[in-house]
Amino acid sequence: MRALARAITLVERRDPEARRLQEELRDRAHDSYVVGFTGAPGTGKSTLVDAVVAFLRKQDRSVAVIATDPNSPFTGGAILGDRIRMQRHALDAKVFIRSMGARGHLGGLSLATREAIRLLAAFGFDPVILETVGVGQSELEVATIANTTVVVLTPNLGDGVQMIKAGILEIADVFVVNKADLEGHERVATELRAMMSMVPKSSREEAVWKPPIVATSAAKQQGIDKLWDAIQAHRKHLEESGRGEALAEQRLRDEVAEVAAGMARDRAQQALSQDGDLAERLARDGTPYEVAEEILKGYPGT
Repeated sequence: MRALARAITLVERRDPEARRLQEELRDRAHDSYVVGFTGAPGTGKSTLVDAVVAFLRKQDRSVAVIATDPNSPFTGGAILGDRIRMQRHALDAKVFIRSMGARGHLGGLSLATREAIRLLAAFGFDPVILETVGVGQSELEVATIANTTVVVLTPNLGDGVQMIKAGILEIADVFVVNKADLEGHERVATELRAMMSMVPKSSREEAVWKPPIVATSAAKQQGIDKLWDAIQAHRKHLEESGRGEALAEQRLRDEVAEVAAGMARDRAQQALSQDGDLAERLARDGTPYEVAEEILKGYPGT
């Protein structure tokens, strides 16, 4: 367990040893099913994830949780407090909980998340649960990583139009109305159904999947079994429709593009810091496109 934690730390630091470790673990690699939880702050995502972990442990399933927190734009630090809500699993050898800083990444997930998932899969954890920092108009990346995306809502959340603007209806595979013991949860479900009927048919017809709406009370451990049944139903749909394989290929392409973008950014920063003439010309001309193309084409010294 300690070695796994250290390996994820190497990934977060972008240590060269992490790449070699990934290559050595290639023979042990397999795909864990990834369930992503996202939603506005205060909807009870962490408590809900904790309840799901407890439910899976009763079935003797090993489960890993990656919870991402926002980093301070001033100090770079993060509270990483999600584990506080999951203390009852702290000594369970079949539960691994890791808090990771988003490090300014607008997707709401750390850049190292994909590699961390691969390490957790090699270690034998299945499923892997992702929890985002809180959904917004730019924080929808969880849908590109998770096999099933769970969007968490609560009563009295606010204007329903904001959910449409944020793109929640498009990314959700399962809707959860948490805190269903509060007044107004039925109204939220009704509004969701009405808004889903307004989503362009083409986006829904492609997947042939209608996201179910599940009511839960995570604090009281109520509705968790129905939530997991909905997740399993979506998993079965992906397998039977062949959509799961297509999405896996797309996720791999996205990861390659992300790694390539990171390498290109590092190359550009190195070139600008080491070549004074290049930096001077950039400052004089004020147009970065030509200089960027030179760097990407293999500017001498990069």
